[in-house]
Amino acid sequence: MGSEERAKRRRRRRGIAGLTFFLVAFGLSWFFESQATTTVLVIRHADRAVNGDPNPGLSPAGHHRAQELVRVLDHLDVVAGPDAIFATQYRRTQETADPLAKALQLPVQIVEANDIVGLAERILLEYKGKVVLVVGHSDSVPELIREFHGSKKLAPIAEHEYDNLYVLSIPWFGKVKTLQLKYGVPYIS
Repeated sequence: MGSEERAKRRRRRRGIAGLTFFLVAFGLSWFFESQATTTVLVIRHADRAVNGDPNPGLSPAGHHRAQELVRVLDHLDVVAGPDAIFATQYRRTQETADPLAKALQLPVQIVEANDIVGLAERILLEYKGKVVLVVGHSDSVPELIREFHGSKKLAPIAEHEYDNLYVLSIPWFGKVKTLQLKYGVPYIS
């Protein structure tokens, strides 16, 4: 075997090793990117009108709070706001989500208020690694947070408490973090 043939084999082995390294590195980067952290923002609808309507919309204070939500979340991700917006079939949740949806040019995706499990599964399947806003109700907000394995120590939401903004950071592996922020006019008990 000549030295030229040995050099040729060494180059071939180095080429194969380099290609193998590149494929492994590419595969690992793809895997970790696909397993990115999902952020779910959960709020109760804004202040509802008290007018005897079985499906009330927002009060003037509620419309103001919905505009405040735009100010708070419009550039949440430095570059943009949420990637998707969900609201229940009720008018007050849709009116809360609508100003932000218009600002971000996103549709408000309507979901059933009592389909907590289905909504959580959909978000984790279709929006992995994204930022999602869910507008719910005083009873569905804590249920959704529990479904995502967020904090189990949430205080009950009072009848006229509309200023909570929960931020759930859901990693592909590890513990879910729950942050509670406030926006708009504060609730006074």
